[in-house]
Amino acid sequence: MTSSIVSSPIRARFTLIWFLLTAVVSVSCNPGVFNVKYRYPRLQGSLSALKEHDDRRQLTILAGIDLPLGGTGRPDIPGLYYAKIGIGTPAKSYYVQVDTGSDLMWVNCIQCKQCPTRSSLGIELTLYNIDESDSGKYVSCDDDFCYQISGGPLSGCKANMSCPYLEIYGDGSSTAGYFVKDVVQYDSVAGDLKTKTANGSVIFGCGARQSGDLDSSNEEALDGILGFGKANSSMISQLASSGRVKKIFAHCLDGRNGGGIFAIGRVVQPKVNMTPLVPNQPHYNVNMTAVQVGQEFLNIPADLFQPADRKGAIIDSGTTLAYLPEIIYEPLVKKITSQEPALKVHIVDKDYKCFQYSGRVDEGFPNVTFHFENSVFLRVYPHDYLFPYVSIFSLSRCFFALLCVVTLLSISPRTHKTKFLQEGMWCIGWQNSAMQSRDRRNMTLLGDLVLSNKLVLYDLENQLIGWTEYNCSSSIKVKDEGTGTVHLVGSHFISSALPLDTSLLLISLLLLMNLFLL
Repeated sequence: MTSSIVSSPIRARFTLIWFLLTAVVSVSCNPGVFNVKYRYPRLQGSLSALKEHDDRRQLTILAGIDLPLGGTGRPDIPGLYYAKIGIGTPAKSYYVQVDTGSDLMWVNCIQCKQCPTRSSLGIELTLYNIDESDSGKYVSCDDDFCYQISGGPLSGCKANMSCPYLEIYGDGSSTAGYFVKDVVQYDSVAGDLKTKTANGSVIFGCGARQSGDLDSSNEEALDGILGFGKANSSMISQLASSGRVKKIFAHCLDGRNGGGIFAIGRVVQPKVNMTPLVPNQPHYNVNMTAVQVGQEFLNIPADLFQPADRKGAIIDSGTTLAYLPEIIYEPLVKKITSQEPALKVHIVDKDYKCFQYSGRVDEGFPNVTFHFENSVFLRVYPHDYLFPYVSIFSLSRCFFALLCVVTLLSISPRTHKTKFLQEGMWCIGWQNSAMQSRDRRNMTLLGDLVLSNKLVLYDLENQLIGWTEYNCSSSIKVKDEGTGTVHLVGSHFISSALPLDTSLLLISLLLLMNLFLL
């Protein structure tokens, strides 16, 4: 997701602090670790699902916070990582999307009638109920937080009423509700690969009304969103203002084995080369200086890389693919495909350039390298920007036909659609920003396609960001700012509670029988 104040390129949305009687409830007034998991099982996304996702979207200092991760980070499935956190006293578990492109943290609340109550992700959803938490408090309209996030007093919002919020996404989805303050529980780093429970009070949104992809119609539903953006309203900013953490965090999304690392705190190993963040921008914008394909640099006008007029590149872990201005996209794709002159490129699902190729992609196609200020570069390998084509068919179209000579991936128990991996078909993950709306045409947005298998470090204390290639299934070293000691923080993976899908076994058996009979 993107910033709750300014529209995002690709997943454009905007946030309005609006007083709506139908959406507001009137009331009286050391480093740490998070477990995070990829929202979608491996290889279970269609090309249309990818596009739909990106369009939406678009005391002392602790030693650190460890947020255990899960998921694959592959570019061929919607790139959403989620974490498990505790909220309230006594604490209850909530699964929230981890998003560096937005600021606000919110969860679905008990008053919500359109909120999802179950998920196909194998997790148990929970509706937050402030009456069941001894530490929960409403945030009133005269609270400083309400003034700051709304830019001043809200018309009609009185002191004895709760402070409302409304977020509207570019695809029409929205979440509305009111702000509450409660204790959020997380894991504090207590030693090498060891954690202890810690907590801090955080103001977050209590979702009372959801629409579009956020309502009960979404099969892969979560409890909410955990924004790690730059604004003062984000959880990391709130924890930092109370002296519990530094405004420094890092993530390493494991695109090979699933899971990864997400830690709040100063990373001392591995060493990361940093580039400045563009000042006065709502997102993590950086100054890109050149694009290289193989050994050749693209001939691109220098003014394209200037940060003014929404230029420059945005780093966003909540976006799946990578979106480039047409002046970069066209020559880049041409150079990639020209490596294999016999390729027959065709359009799939209206937006994706795909081709048949039976060789090893890392041997047949070039690396793509983005260069940034301070001589920092980001290299993307063919196995990152090329991904197998996944198609979805109705079961009735496949049982008794030879059209399904493909690899069976999964079956949705609610839609009865089957997903297949078509042998030898590869699609290009780079997307053309010119195909977006007018205000997004010159945007460069780098998502999980380029961020997976890299440790990405966000240093908001010094307004820097950097990355390095890394084994995200290993560990990093984080410094305890209070004692000066250094501790190991390891990778994590949140296991799904999904049982063995017997329907998958049944369909596989029927397909095999069908092949023998024919």
